[in-house]
Amino acid sequence: MRTISCNQIVETVAKLCMDANYFLDDEVLEAFKRSLEQEESPTGRDVLKQLIENARIAALEQVPMCQDTGVAVIFLELGQDVRVTGGDLYDAVNEGVRKGYQEGYLRKSMVKDPFDRVNTGDNTPAIIHTTIVPGDQLKVTVAPKGGGSENMSALAMLSPSAGVEGVKQFVVETVRKAGPNPCPPIVVGVGIGGNFETAALIAKKALLRPLGQANPKPEYAKMESELLERIQNLGIGPQGFGGRVTALAVHVETMPCHIASLPVAVNIQCHASRHKTAIL
Repeated sequence: MRTISCNQIVETVAKLCMDANYFLDDEVLEAFKRSLEQEESPTGRDVLKQLIENARIAALEQVPMCQDTGVAVIFLELGQDVRVTGGDLYDAVNEGVRKGYQEGYLRKSMVKDPFDRVNTGDNTPAIIHTTIVPGDQLKVTVAPKGGGSENMSALAMLSPSAGVEGVKQFVVETVRKAGPNPCPPIVVGVGIGGNFETAALIAKKALLRPLGQANPKPEYAKMESELLERIQNLGIGPQGFGGRVTALAVHVETMPCHIASLPVAVNIQCHASRHKTAIL
């Protein structure tokens, strides 16, 4: 049994919160550059250039790339041979979020009650998803999720008779309704199967996949390509000013489901596709 202290977890989560908000992954920047070659609209091309410059400045000065530094969504993969010492695992994660958002001068976005709207002042509580896995390591992924794109996400409990085309129509229609609101070019996470809550969870996990890495199953890789093409044809374009590039990628994840159900969730990520991972 390997031990990992709560102090290690606090420091790791705090650093990931800051890094995720300051440093856009190279793969996203490369996607911006490829989009410049594809975008036909002069305004859209100008927007993409500004996004690249914005990311450069954020990394150089270590300031948030977006004013909405998001809900702190934390994915934990906890090895079954790990013992956490010095406190409670979830308390340590929340303390890391508290420390990261305070020391990193990141905007605190959480409110104590959906209707009182009183800010918690430290961006806690984090949204924590834990998976128990073999081994003696703890993998921590911090994915700050902004409100603008999250608000444009959607879930439907379709009838199985809706089939593949019904799923595709729901995904494209969700992006069409979102329009400029989620700050395109977006990344579209699609979760198909499971039940009401797991469809949404795998849609969010789909956003963690390296940008543009296709689903390993050919039929779903083909679905991703077709959905991306249909979304680009909507003409929403960068920041909604019109153009060819509305999305950088579509990632589809699936899981088994009930014979009477066909759940599908669409989780939209804005152009600031942020997540950082560390392994303890």
